[in-house]
Amino acid sequence: MGKALRVLTLLMGWSCVAIGLFHVALGNAAIPGAESAGATVDSWGRLMGASFVGYGLAWLWAARQRPVPAQGVRWLAGVFLLGGVGRLISLAVHGEPHGFQIALTVIELALPPVFFWLADAEERVLRDTAAGASGTVGR
Repeated sequence: MGKALRVLTLLMGWSCVAIGLFHVALGNAAIPGAESAGATVDSWGRLMGASFVGYGLAWLWAARQRPVPAQGVRWLAGVFLLGGVGRLISLAVHGEPHGFQIALTVIELALPPVFFWLADAEERVLRDTAAGASGTVGR
């Protein structure tokens, strides 16, 4: 489980950094359907892109820890899930967005439970290993 958690955390980190840099570089052109949204949306999108780079760096930091911090992964996955919930609210309030945004919503709602599960499993393994090393198993 630890290897799967580390690999998925690394993939998440690098993906977020790449997506964030893409948004910083391209602004509105990075958002399907927003090419003509204007300077305000472009400015906001580039700012959010920079924030997403920082979010990705937090994932990469977590992946480089030994062991991967389960609590940190849960928080980062929770933020990702919140993004998906935000998209659902937008869908309810404003209707269906571009199809690519729907696909992102599915990913943002489906992936956090996987991270929660992997983090919990890794935490249990570490706790059981520590308990076994201290001689408290079965007492």
